[in-house]
This record gives sequence, C-alpha cells and structure tokens, in this order.
Amino acid sequence: MLALTLKASPRETLLGWYTTSHALNSFSALIQNFFASPETGTFPHPAVHLTMSTIPGASIETKTYISAPVAVNPERAAESCLFIEVPHKLLFSDAERTALSSVTAATGLASRSAPVVSDIENLAGALETVSDLLERVSGFVGEVLDEERDGNHALGQYLMNALSLAPKVANTAIENDFNNHIQDVLMVSYLANTIRTQIDLSQRLATATIIGYEKDPEKKDGEEGGNKEGGGSGGGGGRGRGGNRGGRGRGGRGGGNREPREQRDNDN
Repeated sequence: MLALTLKASPRETLLGWYTTSHALNSFSALIQNFFASPETGTFPHPAVHLTMSTIPGASIETKTYISAPVAVNPERAAESCLFIEVPHKLLFSDAERTALSSVTAATGLASRSAPVVSDIENLAGALETVSDLLERVSGFVGEVLDEERDGNHALGQYLMNALSLAPKVANTAIENDFNNHIQDVLMVSYLANTIRTQIDLSQRLATATIIGYEKDPEKKDGEEGGNKEGGGSGGGGGRGRGGNRGGRGRGGRGGGNREPREQRDNDN
C-alpha cells in the first residue's frame, strides 16, 4: 500500500504514520521500525508517530513521537524501539479551516445537521469573525497601555509581525479593489447561472421533440385506419322518373365496390 501510494503521488514525502490511540506497545515498535527502515521508510530521517484520542465527548488530544533503536539482542531489534515525545503544532490551510468549520457547525444542534452556506454568507461570517478578533485585540492592547493587565512579549511580537505584513495601501484603493473583486465574482456567478439555464432549456426542447415524434406516427396511423373503415359505404340510389325506382346498393366494408343491381320495371 505504501509503495502504491508513493507511486501514485510521487511529489508526496513520507513523514510517518498515525493511530487513533495513545497506547504504545510492541506492535507500535514494529510498525515504527518499518516506516523508519532504509528500504521502505524515512531513512535517514526518523519516522514521526502521531497519536490521536477518539474518546466520545472528550477533546481531541494529539501527541507526536520519534524513536531510537534499543534491543537486548539482534533478534528483538525489529520489534523494539524507544519512543521519545517531541513538541508539535497543528496548522490548517484556509480551505481546510473552512471545511472543518462547516463540519463542526452542527455539533451544537440537536438535529446534528447544518446546511451548506453560500459563498456570500461564508464571506459575511468571515468578516464578522475578523471584526470580533480586531475588537478583542484592540481591547487587550488598550488594557496593557492603561496598565490594567500585564503585557505578553510573545503576543506583542506576534502583533508587530502581523502589522508589518499589512500592505501600505490607502483605504480607498483597498475598497475599490474589493468592489472590483465582488463585481467579478457576481459576473462569474451570473454567467454560470446563464449557462445552467441554457443547458436546462436545451434538454427540455430535446425531450419535447422526441415526445412529439413518438406521438405523431400513432396519430397518423389512426387516421389512416379510420379512412379505410368508413370509405367503403356506397350511396343510395334515387327514384327514377316514370315510376321507376332504382334499387339501393351498399358497398361492402373495406372500400370494395359492388356492381349495381339491374333496375326492375314496375307495372302500373
């Protein structure tokens, strides 16, 4: 499985493996040595072992370990190692953070389900979150300046670095760029809806044409059958002058013509 994964994704680099339990035993050492081996593992770098707790109702706790070889004899070296816990930090990309926020939005609801919000609603929620964070930071800095609470050098350095990354652009330019971006997004959304409507209309027209083509031959066949059944009725003969009365003739069904009967002279 490892060789197949690396073959399918050659740009990915193997770092280690993970489990959903904090327990460390001989099986953990065996797997750790497999992933750290020169043939199939991360050699010459140590393999990282990540453990996560999956206890229902409890917070997710993560730990990371690296290993050192230790064994009393060569036969036990493959299933023996010393796990050393190392510090770690969980990082999320913007896409992963958005996905996790959508997944965890239903944790506080009784139905355990949450609708998928649109892009505009997601943007509005992100702006509200940023506004709340700015208010909290502003309140913290104000309290430190007023000597109402002790300052934090690490937090202050982090805020200084964050402010140094802010672009030196006027507020009007930022507003214009944002409005242009919103217009581009709305234009793309409008074009996508137009294409979707055109495709739907084309499908409906094609379906209507097929249905009409299937119904017309049946109607045509019915009209031809009716003409064949009613076209063979002959007309009745009229009364002749001088007291002669013509016989009545009636054609057979199906359109066949019969010879007219001879007229009979009636004695007056």
